Amino acid sequence: MTTTEQRPLGSPFSAATTAEDVMAGVDLTGACAVVTGGSSGLGLETTRRLAAAGARVVVPARRPDAARAVLAEVPGCEVVPMDLADLAGVRAAARRIKDLLDRLDLLMAVAGVMATPERRVGPGWEGQFAANHFGHFALACELYPLLVAAQGARVVVNSSAGHTLTDIRWHDPHFRTGYDKWLAYGQAKTANSLFAVRLDTLGRGDGVRAFALHPGKIITGLQREMTSREQIDRGWVDEHGHVIGAGFKTPSQGAATGLWAATSPLLDGRGGLYLEDCDIAPVSAPDAPMDDGGVRAYAVAPGPAARLWDLSLAATGATPVTPLTR
Repeated sequence: MTTTEQRPLGSPFSAATTAEDVMAGVDLTGACAVVTGGSSGLGLETTRRLAAAGARVVVPARRPDAARAVLAEVPGCEVVPMDLADLAGVRAAARRIKDLLDRLDLLMAVAGVMATPERRVGPGWEGQFAANHFGHFALACELYPLLVAAQGARVVVNSSAGHTLTDIRWHDPHFRTGYDKWLAYGQAKTANSLFAVRLDTLGRGDGVRAFALHPGKIITGLQREMTSREQIDRGWVDEHGHVIGAGFKTPSQGAATGLWAATSPLLDGRGGLYLEDCDIAPVSAPDAPMDDGGVRAYAVAPGPAARLWDLSLAATGATPVTPLTR
């Protein structure tokens, strides 16, 4: 991927497009999908639409009993226990998924945390980086043979416009010199995008293509660790919790870009791209406001993507992705 490919295609969809619009007429009978975060918010909307189109959907969940209750009426859906911040648990979930499936057509990395208080996991890793990036990185590496077996798999990673807050802090990715919850979130979202870039480079010869995306501004459980006052002060909600922020999407609209990434024939033969509003996003200027859209060049750069991949492999001890076809 080069930044010259990071240009809108002229998709027939837009920011107002819903998940129902994207999936109208899509037949996924026989396809297999894994959706992290698939029992709440955008992930739940994604799970429902994939299942309605005929896909078999596996949902890894930190609270499996609660997830099963939510998904009880969704046909063709199964839940496996998994906490993205616990790499041993991620590996156990991957083994369980391998027992359930013989191929994986879609890996949808929707789960995430945002602007959390300082939290250390594993050997002292910063919690947002660990959950949002390391967990999904390890899961994708362990499931790579299933993706190859699908002969045309797509991996779709939820990043965010929050990536514009910061590049990877190579000197201090775990904020050992002072924690900032928003910079930690921004770094994790940049990592999500770079992960998709590198996975696409490694996997394209095996038919595995990867995309990152900004789903839009949506009030979901992602804001659960922010106070009501903080959300009010930011102009997102009113005193009664009603969404009042300009440009906010519904959960269905928020899930649309991920579903478009997973199913659109316009993306056949493409990958390593950052998407928004059901299209490829343009590269944004370094000083452009976050709400203007687009992707920073540093979040789709192949060199840093390879550097982050190597850092992540060394940190997690994940099974290396070994392309079968050159």
